Amino acid sequence: MTAELKRTALALDEEKKKTDLLLYQMLPRKVADQLKDGKPVKAERYEEVTILFSDIVTFTNISAAVTPIEIVSMLNNMYTRFDDLTEVHGVYKVETIGDAYMIVSGAPEACRDHTERVAKFSLDMIAASRKVMSPATGKPLQIRAGFHSGPVVAGVVGDKMPRYCLFGDTVNTASRMESHGHPGKIHVSPFAYSFLADNPKYVLESRGGIEVKGKGLMTTYWLRGMADGSVWNNEYDGNDLMETSTFEYYKKHGLPTVLNGVDSHKKTNSVSKVHNKKSSICVVS
Repeated sequence: MTAELKRTALALDEEKKKTDLLLYQMLPRKVADQLKDGKPVKAERYEEVTILFSDIVTFTNISAAVTPIEIVSMLNNMYTRFDDLTEVHGVYKVETIGDAYMIVSGAPEACRDHTERVAKFSLDMIAASRKVMSPATGKPLQIRAGFHSGPVVAGVVGDKMPRYCLFGDTVNTASRMESHGHPGKIHVSPFAYSFLADNPKYVLESRGGIEVKGKGLMTTYWLRGMADGSVWNNEYDGNDLMETSTFEYYKKHGLPTVLNGVDSHKKTNSVSKVHNKKSSICVVS
């Protein structure tokens, strides 16, 4: 009888672990533990987080052209890849709504490098999305992505299927960065840019001033890639494919590979800019 009880206890413990794992995939661990203990979950304010939104370009057209089963398969393929990247870069997946994917860094666990984590995630998610084919065209999917940094309030809403939600103008502005972006590009707000501008790892391109709905005129930026060429957003103006090396990109577009006499791969304390007729590319090197 004792042996039977032990086997039952072990089986219950295994089932509890499975249940906890599923719960931790749906809610932040500390929030899930509070709910399990019957404690109220208080809303928390975070002074600095970075939020990213993405969506699929021409998703409405794709949906109209194929069956719902094919849409679910496509989204599952893409979101599974994105979910894996959240683990790699230490960001938190907030939710998906249709073709929209939302992540945050800096909440529910505060961190100082929240913008850098999202920047790395965004570059990898663009690359990952291109490995998923559109069931309508058979060609790689294109997504738009945009992110913004600022304060938020986070909390759990609802009793049935409770959700961990973020509130505040930072969420709205991050959403605007995505919706005002371009296919295949990563749109960065001026405040998020301020966290990356002095970082030697990133290449950022000024978009100039644009009218943002509900915000007025904003000077925004494109995140082009890593300065060492290890990760590069190889979509230029929505259709022209670039090589993955920073040097190869400069050569292809007639730009100097040495900026102000400094090798762009070497770390210095300078910020160099090169210009063409379309835009200004800022290489933080």
